[in-house]
Amino acid sequence: MSSQIVSLDNLMAAPSPIRGGCASSSCGSSARPEDVEPTIWEKIKDHPCYSEEAHHYFARMHVAVAPACNIQCNYCNRKYDCSNESRPGVVSERLTPEEAVKKVTAVAAAVPELSVLGIAGPGDALANWKNTRATFEAVRNTIPDIKFCLSTNGLALPDHVEEIAGMAIDHVTITINAVDPEIGAKIYPWIFFDHKRRTGLEAATILLDRQMRGLEMLVARGILVKINSVMIPGINDAHLLEVNRAVRQRGAFLHNIMPLISDPAHGTHFGLTGQRGPTPAELKTLQDQLDGGAKVMRHCRQCRADAIGLLGEDRGQDFTLEKLPATVAYDPAPRQAYRAFVAAERGDRGAARDDALRSVGAVADDVRLLVAVATKGGARVNEHFGHAREFQVYEAGPQGIVLVGHRKVDAYCMGGFGEDATLGPTIAALTGIDTVLCAKIGDCPRDALAEAGLIVTDAHAYDYIETAVGKIYAERFGRTAAVA
Repeated sequence: MSSQIVSLDNLMAAPSPIRGGCASSSCGSSARPEDVEPTIWEKIKDHPCYSEEAHHYFARMHVAVAPACNIQCNYCNRKYDCSNESRPGVVSERLTPEEAVKKVTAVAAAVPELSVLGIAGPGDALANWKNTRATFEAVRNTIPDIKFCLSTNGLALPDHVEEIAGMAIDHVTITINAVDPEIGAKIYPWIFFDHKRRTGLEAATILLDRQMRGLEMLVARGILVKINSVMIPGINDAHLLEVNRAVRQRGAFLHNIMPLISDPAHGTHFGLTGQRGPTPAELKTLQDQLDGGAKVMRHCRQCRADAIGLLGEDRGQDFTLEKLPATVAYDPAPRQAYRAFVAAERGDRGAARDDALRSVGAVADDVRLLVAVATKGGARVNEHFGHAREFQVYEAGPQGIVLVGHRKVDAYCMGGFGEDATLGPTIAALTGIDTVLCAKIGDCPRDALAEAGLIVTDAHAYDYIETAVGKIYAERFGRTAAVA
């Protein structure tokens, strides 16, 4: 099976400026951030959605056992047998709980990076609670060290919080797009509640009440809650500041602002009526405005309901039912070895990150730099420009080096040859970016990007991302001392 996922062997073989001489204070460390409590860190350190740091190392898997939904959203159109669209609500296969367990076991045996099993549709996990519960219970008996999480619109949430807590589901995502029923009514045509379809303000009011109650109940039981909100220009974009305040007051751990996907080809109401999605700049501006409220997630990829692998990739087609072996012997040893390696790697990266932060902090002027990075995992600059299907975007300034988003592109190299037609869309996707870092790039694309005003370099191949960004920033804005 072909994959971009970073393997244990590849990670250990990657050149490192630190390897072989790491500081005793960091070797083997889990590199817990200072602002995260130890009990919380244990819950999120291997969860790629709840920890930006973890998403460099760990993979998630979604199983499509929840086909039905109890609400309709104007941005959603559930599709089946669909391998061409990468967005929530689409799957290639609907699974029974028994089929899901077989698939999870096969993926866990083949992908040591797997740390989380999620149920996120293609409908609503709680509107299909029987399947959701049966799947989690069966997987727990087979793979006891995997984390569970689920996503829900929140309508049925208050009815299931006790069972969720009893099943040791540590993470729940609720999609909350409005805390004003007038705005909610523009997003949700109907809900199905208490055996009746409801519309308009009545539907939006019921949904909001159930979402807020469910959030409060989960937080009271120590379950981490991530809030997803779809940014819809002209409808709820300005209002999401109020959503952030409301969920922060109720104890939400993380707030994820997702751009509306509104391609007419997807057949959604918003897509067919011409509602546009936000630009990357508009999304970043809103996320920046939310700093200081509920912690903002910036590394979401809006995954399919059958996604497998690191965030930013999807190996679902590698693990369709027809490709699974008849029997799978699950061995936890490779997963345990990988986690031990990552713990040491995090310590090395932490030391390198500290050096990088000192380098950007040494610049006197408050100047900022947006850098796009081609990476395939491990928090390193380790992807060929021509193979990249997305670039992670980092902002560097005196206050630090922070992941602020990502830009999806079509791979330039197809079958070993550069496809010049993809360069125009790639250049457009990198609007606002100053510098592009990659492991390797050919002369033709380098020249084309330079003509568009983009600086592209492979001089920092296999460096940690923060190390590379810190060097670029210090060189650009006047630090004279070498960066370690």
